[in-house]
Amino acid sequence: MNPMMPMILPAAQARLASQFARIAIESNMVIGLRMAGMMGLMVQAPGEPFRMVAEKQAAVSESLFAMASAGMRGHSAERMLSAGMRPYARRTRANARRLSAVKAG
Repeated sequence: MNPMMPMILPAAQARLASQFARIAIESNMVIGLRMAGMMGLMVQAPGEPFRMVAEKQAAVSESLFAMASAGMRGHSAERMLSAGMRPYARRTRANARRLSAVKAG
């Protein structure tokens, strides 16, 4: 085993896989809801297309900062990857809830 490439334990791999799967499922839901809004099949906020782009830029910078911070603190590769996925997970979860909420009116 290369000391520069520490092994990720199976439990850590399972946690990363489940975190990634949840992000993937919620992302697909958000993409579908946003496409339905763009096609006029459901009500969409006027600023939604701009929000789509702007939130990705913020998520990338938060993700890189979180990974760098975890790495500088000496955390494992699993913790660095998990920290890097957390900003995306927060956004996809929030978007899925916001876009799938029943709008009154």
